[in-house]
Amino acid sequence: MKFQKPQGMRAFVLLWFGQLISLTGSAMSFFALTIWAWEITGEATALALVGFFGMIPMIVFAPVAGALVDRWNRKLTMMLSDLGTAVGMTAILVLFLLNRLEIWHLYVIAGFSGVFQTFQWPAYSAATSMIIPKDQYTRASGMIAVADWGSGILAPVLAGALIGTLRLSGIIGIDLMTFLLAILALLIVHIPNPPPIREEDGKGSIWQEIVFGFRYVIKRPSLVSLQMVFFLGNFFGSFAWILSNPMILARTGNDATILGIVQSVAAVGGVVGSLIITAWGGFKQRKVRGVLLGFASTGTFLTVFGAGTHFIWWSICMVLVSLVIPLINSSNQAIWQSKIPLNLQGRVFSVRRLIAQVVTPLGMLIAGPLADSVFEPMMLNPQSGAGLWLSRVFVPGPGAGMAVIISFTAFMTVLVGLAGFVVPLVYKVEEIIPDFDEEG
Repeated sequence: MKFQKPQGMRAFVLLWFGQLISLTGSAMSFFALTIWAWEITGEATALALVGFFGMIPMIVFAPVAGALVDRWNRKLTMMLSDLGTAVGMTAILVLFLLNRLEIWHLYVIAGFSGVFQTFQWPAYSAATSMIIPKDQYTRASGMIAVADWGSGILAPVLAGALIGTLRLSGIIGIDLMTFLLAILALLIVHIPNPPPIREEDGKGSIWQEIVFGFRYVIKRPSLVSLQMVFFLGNFFGSFAWILSNPMILARTGNDATILGIVQSVAAVGGVVGSLIITAWGGFKQRKVRGVLLGFASTGTFLTVFGAGTHFIWWSICMVLVSLVIPLINSSNQAIWQSKIPLNLQGRVFSVRRLIAQVVTPLGMLIAGPLADSVFEPMMLNPQSGAGLWLSRVFVPGPGAGMAVIISFTAFMTVLVGLAGFVVPLVYKVEEIIPDFDEEG
């Protein structure tokens, strides 16, 4: 009897489960490498540079990846992306076992892996659009968010508990096994290919198709304006993303257990928020409200997060942040999936991501030196000036400077979210841009 590959929602669930397992392994490796890098350097800049070198290829190659995803088999593209990332982790494992691993190796391997990861997101998003019906897009986005956050519940706790016994090498070994499970799930499911690219859809050379993706978005100012919310929000949010871990480590005397608890508790909030989106389906009308309310809310919670000095305070704030993030991403994803034709989504989604993230590496480059050279020294033992004034809110000592930066940039994120409500191109995007199956 011939094996019938799962299709439709069954295929998506199996694909989703494979990604959940793989993400858990990756999160364990990321946690263990964060602890290793902080113990080696003690500088926020080192951690920021790992993120920077991983992000740059994902921005530079995003347009090329989008055009190729629309041409290539999306299942094979996702497999190659997983394999490339696994090769990078294998290199780290070998260097560690040979006692040759240095911090600059992480920069190089982050860049190498980033090239392959550039293909993962547009291929996964476009494949999802092909597998399930349109009325399930928001729910599927919620499930994807469950996988993203669910991997963060056990991963930090497991990595923190096992790193003393298994060391970094054992954690990475677990990660590599999870890559194999993700690839197995891809082999099992059926992912249909999109309709062929037509002349009116920009068919031509790779360069012509890349340019078409940019032109398609630029001709729709409302979509550009929506992504500018992410452009600004991600820039300010990158400071908290880079500095929150070293801030906690600095505030707690390098306590990996506390960092693991905060991350795991935060992930619980993400899972709960994702499950709510999965069950609810998000806003049925004017989904953009989910994006704007989400940015304003997360910015508020992160502003408060920076002023705390205890893991309970941090945990509560991060639970609230992660509870809302699935609403932001699922609302935005549902808007774009409904508006962009299926055979254009690879190119257009990559351009969309480029707009949203192009400035994020700049935030990463600024965050580390700003903390290490300016705010940390200023807030270590302030006696006068701005440091003394800020010490009324932020308890002086190691990590206080990073806390100040997190709170300030988070407040700017609040303003970005609120501004979207008064900009018609943003707030009325779903009225201005018709669904792709309603276009004439």
